[in-house]
Amino acid sequence: MDAKRIKLGIAPIGWTNDDMPDLGGEVTFEQCVSEMALAGFEGCEIGNKYPKSVPELLDALSIRGLSIANRWFSSFILTAPFEQVEKDFRESCAFLAACGAKRIGVSEQSHSIQGQMDTPVFEKKYVMNDEEWKKFAQGLSRLGVIAKEYGITMTYHHHMGTVVQTAQEIDRMMDMTDSQSVFLLFDSGHLAYCGEDYLGVLKKYAHRIKHVHLKDIRPQIVKKVRDEHLSFLKGVRLGAFTVPGDGAINFAPIFEILDQTGYEGWLLVEAEQDPSIANPFKYAKMAREYIRKNTGV
Repeated sequence: MDAKRIKLGIAPIGWTNDDMPDLGGEVTFEQCVSEMALAGFEGCEIGNKYPKSVPELLDALSIRGLSIANRWFSSFILTAPFEQVEKDFRESCAFLAACGAKRIGVSEQSHSIQGQMDTPVFEKKYVMNDEEWKKFAQGLSRLGVIAKEYGITMTYHHHMGTVVQTAQEIDRMMDMTDSQSVFLLFDSGHLAYCGEDYLGVLKKYAHRIKHVHLKDIRPQIVKKVRDEHLSFLKGVRLGAFTVPGDGAINFAPIFEILDQTGYEGWLLVEAEQDPSIANPFKYAKMAREYIRKNTGV
């Protein structure tokens, strides 16, 4: 891959988990970002332990040679007044712009079960009706236009347990939204988790993919989650996700498609695990070496 077009980052979720604070509760922000840098990454996403002050955050990152790649944003287009969603979204965009970031990752959390410990992720996912789809798509397109005001590109993060999880739902979202303001955050792990053709999705929307999460899965754990009707969070605790090179996904075709289609931006390792079981520094280094071997970057 062309190193001039690619930046490599990693998410803090392997060190500390926002949805389950006990996972990595003892890990400090300083340890997290120091180990990211030591593992050879140049950027990261924002976690719950990061400083809320822009100068403080940038100072901590700059001395480690890191920058902000992206930030998760929970939207509630279906269930909250749009004025409130817009207010919160503008605050996030302003913060990211002040940090020098160029991406925001939106995930619709209305009716989401991803954070529910006892709700089976495969059986209880909410499915939108036609009116909800219309409201969702219009709201998402509006957010995409707003992001541009801040010099930010809005990407949508399809995710297990949410209203946009499957390839069919991704198709409908992409078809119904403004192609000039709504882009896709491609996540290999979430598509593999629900049994979708992740390479097919990647090829189909390569021109609208503006951020990439490199996430691997352990199929035996995913099967256990499905067979035993477990929740998304219980799957995380059991180790459903891991870093590239440690699970079942062959990332070589993913890298090849991204390279051939001229992808420019961040490749960001994201693999939520229990840090007391999967040492995050060890796995960060493992992922970095795997990417180096398979991309030359």
